[in-house]
Amino acid sequence: MSCTSTKRVIRVVAAEIRNEFGQYLITQRLPHAGMPLLWEFPGGKVEPDESDEAALIREIREELDVAIEIVAKSVSLRREYEPYCIDFHSFSARIIGGLPQRIGVWDFRWVNPTQLGEYRFPPVDQDTIDLLLGDGRLAG
Repeated sequence: MSCTSTKRVIRVVAAEIRNEFGQYLITQRLPHAGMPLLWEFPGGKVEPDESDEAALIREIREELDVAIEIVAKSVSLRREYEPYCIDFHSFSARIIGGLPQRIGVWDFRWVNPTQLGEYRFPPVDQDTIDLLLGDGRLAG
């Protein structure tokens, strides 16, 4: 989906992190955040003059206090919301240090790909999940 040129564009990155059981790490947004308490792949906004990869490593450390290694770029898409447009990029990643903690998230869970439909996600995350499930990249 494209975005109109008059809306502010926010670049966002997210990590598709799997554990040894093939489960994905999803996080729950804080109650006072936009789209409160919805679930998402962990990540956040890219700061000016910051690479996508550096932003993702920083955001995961700030939200969950773990170190990650980025394996590959996965999905790029745009989603228009009422006041802005999200330029969204997800990456396959793995934890290389620490255990997830609830620092900048309300909650987190490890879920099987088949369980993703049991959680409510913001539209851009749902678009990504639908795309990845459709082509088999999130398959168990």
